[in-house]
Amino acid sequence: MIRSGDDYRASIRDGREVWMNGERITDVTAHPAFRPLVDARARIYDMAHDPATSELMSYHDADSGERNAVGLKLPHTREDWEQKRRAVDAVMDDLGGVVIRVGDETVGEMWSLYDGQDVLNEVDPQFSANIERHIQRVLHGDPFHVSANTDPKGDRSKRPQDQDPDMLLHLVRETDNGIVVRGAKYETAAAYANQAFVKPTIANWGDSELSDYALGFICEMGAPGVKHICRTGFAGRAPAADYPLSNRFDEVDTLVIFDDVEIPWENVLFYRHTRAAAFIRATLHRYSAFPFVQRIQRIADMLIGAALFNVRQTGLERQQAVQEKLAALACYREGINAHLTAAIASAQPSPGGLLMPNQSLLMAGRVYACTQLPAMMHIARELVGGQICVTPDAAAFQSPDTGPWMEKFYSINERWQAEDRRRLLAFARDLLNSDYAGHRLTFQLFAQSPPFAHLAAVYRAFDFDGPLEFVQRSAGLSERVLAEQVGGAA
Repeated sequence: MIRSGDDYRASIRDGREVWMNGERITDVTAHPAFRPLVDARARIYDMAHDPATSELMSYHDADSGERNAVGLKLPHTREDWEQKRRAVDAVMDDLGGVVIRVGDETVGEMWSLYDGQDVLNEVDPQFSANIERHIQRVLHGDPFHVSANTDPKGDRSKRPQDQDPDMLLHLVRETDNGIVVRGAKYETAAAYANQAFVKPTIANWGDSELSDYALGFICEMGAPGVKHICRTGFAGRAPAADYPLSNRFDEVDTLVIFDDVEIPWENVLFYRHTRAAAFIRATLHRYSAFPFVQRIQRIADMLIGAALFNVRQTGLERQQAVQEKLAALACYREGINAHLTAAIASAQPSPGGLLMPNQSLLMAGRVYACTQLPAMMHIARELVGGQICVTPDAAAFQSPDTGPWMEKFYSINERWQAEDRRRLLAFARDLLNSDYAGHRLTFQLFAQSPPFAHLAAVYRAFDFDGPLEFVQRSAGLSERVLAEQVGGAA
C-alpha cells in the first residue's frame, strides 16, 4: 500500500549506523544535514495522498485494488512514461527545486534486471523468481529504493585479488540463510533510504566464468553490519537566506560499509556469475536514464530563469549578445526536451515485455545533457553578472548600520527593490558558484557512470546499418561489402 510521509520517517528510525564528521547520528530524520531531504522525500509520499496531486502521483492497481506510486510502476505503454514524466515535474514544482535520488530514478535499474531473467535462469531459476518478487515488493510496498554500484576500487592497475580484496565488494562465504559479503559502495541518499540494489561496478570480466565480485542483491539499509559514513552536508553550513538551494536540496552521499553482512537467499539476485554482471552493467540505465535526464532539463529551466530575471531587471535583454546567450540556453533546454519526447514517441519493446524509451535517442540525449551542462552554467554565470560573487550576505541587508546602504545600491526601480535583488543573486550564486553548485555539477557528470560509459551506451544503441547502407548506395559499393558490414559483422 502506498505510504505516507510519516510512514517513511518511521521506517528509517531503525537503529541504523550513520556517521558524519566523526559523529554517530541517532536519528537521520531530525539531524539538520539530513532533515531537508528526508522532508522532501516525505513530501513526495504525501503528494500521493494530497487531493491536489494524488492523480498525478498515484494510480489504481487493478490486481490489488490499491493505489500505487506512478514513479515505481512498470512501464508498458507510452502513457505510462508520460505519467512518470508529469509526476517528476509535479515533484520539482512542488518542492521548488531539483531532487535526483528519491526512488523513481533508481528503481528503473531493477527493471533492467527484470529484462534479463533468462540470464539469471542460467545461474539458478530461484534468482529470476527473486527479481520478480522484489519488483512486486517495490510496486506494492512503496519503499524508498536506491542504488549502489561504485566501489572505492583502490589501485586500478591491479586485480582486486592482488591488493586488499575489500576494495571491491565481494562474497566472503555462503551460509544456509544466504551469502555473506564484505566491502564498500558509494551511494547518494543511502543513509535515509529503505533499501538498495547493490551490483557490480564497471569491470572487464574477461573470460572468467565465476567471480566472487560478480554479485547483485537487495540490501536493507538498516541491516546488521551496514555502516553509513557520510560526507559533510551542505545544509546548515551557512544561512538559508544566503544559500537557499544548499540548505534545501543537498542529497547526502554515503560510503556504505558492508562489514560481513549476511544477505538472505531471497534477496540475492545473482552471484558468482560474470555474464549476469556484464549484462546488468550494459543495460543498467535502460530505463533510469530517462528520469535522470529529465532532472537536467529542470536544471536548465533554473539556469534560464535565473539568467533571464537578471538581464531583465538590469535592462540588458534587448542587447543582441544577451539574446544570443539566452537563445543558447533555450536550445540546450529544448534539445534535452526533444530527446526525451522523441524517446517516448519511438519507444521500443524490451526483452522482458516492458516498454523502454528509444535507447539511441535516450542515451544520445544523456550525453548531450551531461556534456553541455558545464558550458550552459558558464553562460548563465555570464548573464547573471559578477555581483553573484561579490554581494554581501543577508545580514548586511538587515543590519541597521549597513542595511540603508544595501537598500541604496541594490534597489534598481520600483519593481526591483533590494531584498528581491538580494534573493535572486543568492539563488544564482548557490545555483552556479557555491560548493553545492560544484558538487552538483560533478554529480551530474558521474551519477550514471562516467562519460566514456555514456558514449559506450550510445555506441551499443545506435543503428549504424542505416548510414552504411546509404553510403554503399551513394558510393556505388558492392552488395558484398555491405553484407560484411551490416549488423556489426566488422
